[in-house]
Amino acid sequence: MKIQELLKVKDLHKLLAEKRALLNDKKFEVKFGKEKNTKMIEKIKKDIARILTLLNK
Repeated sequence: MKIQELLKVKDLHKLLAEKRALLNDKKFEVKFGKEKNTKMIEKIKKDIARILTLLNK
């Protein structure tokens, strides 16, 4: 997600919780071999960092 997209979101705390849960799920899927796309984890981590940056402003 881009910063402009995140600015339009009303509840960043809810989105942050969803992204963290998704990150946890994807980590387990990669670990157990269900998911091959490890780049997705990197993108989710960047989204979490962007959300935290907006919340700390």
